[in-house]
Amino acid sequence: MASSFVIACVGKPSAGKSSFLNAVTDASAKVGNFPFTTIEPNEGIAYYPILCPCEKLGVSERCKPRHGWCSGGRRYVPVRLLDVAGLVPGASEGKGLGNQFLDDLRHADVLIHVVDASGTTDASGRETRGYDPIDDIQWLRQEVEAWIWGNLDRKWSGVVRRHVAVKATPVETLHAQLAGYGTPREVVQRALDRLPRDLVNEFSRWEAQTELRQFVHAFLDERFPTIVALNKIDMPDSDKNISAIMKRYHSTSKNSVLVDGVRLDNIVLTSALGECFLRKMHKQSFIHYEPGTDDFSTELPSLKPLDEKTRRRLETIRDLVLFRYGSTGVQEAIVRAVDALGYIPVFPVKSLATFGAPQQGPAFRDCVLVKPGTTVREFARKLHNQALDRSYAGAETIGGIQLGEADVIVPGKNNVIKYTTTNE
Repeated sequence: MASSFVIACVGKPSAGKSSFLNAVTDASAKVGNFPFTTIEPNEGIAYYPILCPCEKLGVSERCKPRHGWCSGGRRYVPVRLLDVAGLVPGASEGKGLGNQFLDDLRHADVLIHVVDASGTTDASGRETRGYDPIDDIQWLRQEVEAWIWGNLDRKWSGVVRRHVAVKATPVETLHAQLAGYGTPREVVQRALDRLPRDLVNEFSRWEAQTELRQFVHAFLDERFPTIVALNKIDMPDSDKNISAIMKRYHSTSKNSVLVDGVRLDNIVLTSALGECFLRKMHKQSFIHYEPGTDDFSTELPSLKPLDEKTRRRLETIRDLVLFRYGSTGVQEAIVRAVDALGYIPVFPVKSLATFGAPQQGPAFRDCVLVKPGTTVREFARKLHNQALDRSYAGAETIGGIQLGEADVIVPGKNNVIKYTTTNE
């Protein structure tokens, strides 16, 4: 059973998106199969690290995930990553690959915006020197906003007339217009909740150029939570550009207000090429490196000797990236993206005695990430496509505690679940 959400990797051409995708999806040495039935050419699988209950419950030796892996109680759960076509200014008007980019976004739940912090690519992704990337976050957000607003604007007068004729609620009317963007009703409601109540009450009087624009702005904050990966942090001009960008968004660290769809604590410093090289060296047994950590080892007896050129490059990555920033940042970007959605890991088991099959065997085979607010019965339905729901007889968690159908799943409390059916 796979977690169904999608992380989209976005940005202008040559910002480092492909390197970022390679850096977070190269796990072929760890895993032989994926939980997704179809992986398109521009998709990959990244891994979200969580604490697995296996160690606390004393079954870490038997913890054998069906997908991903677990090491010392740290479990790596596969998540789907989408590499979206590069965006350039004017994409909402059809420039570049704008239409492809914006269509790809329909499938995304959260965005990682890869920004070239080095200033070596201009707004269109062409190689240059001295480009100031301070506006890159803002213009990408504006392109997406213009695209959605433009689609609504073209038919807005007719939408309002139908709204009045059928006496629909604002959320019903807007949800009907936004369903094509993969938008659940609750997202539309949360966007409306961001607006003043008196404005929502005057929905039938909304003008496309004013109130509708205000709604679209709020809608984007809810529909596309965004993590910014300031990439190429080891390049010469990156420091000054990073400082300027951080200064622009500094005010967001003191409140929950988003600026250009981001907050300071959702900006991550990354070196995608550094991570790619470290993983390559680890895979070839020249170093021992754990993704997300602040160093690597060259001293283990099993490792191959390094030539001087490779050793110098590794030391440069160590000095300019790992020691300076604590990691290459790419795994942290994935963690922030999943955390932005608030998803909860749930472990369905057939036995609370073995945490696997009723007989002694592999434990905690499955882990599914679910939306916050998911109930015990809703998760049963998600697991087996109505089959378990039809024969549902009850559920319990660790300690034999019985769970109610409407109980909301909470991490660390009732997220290890055994279901019983009328067939048992």
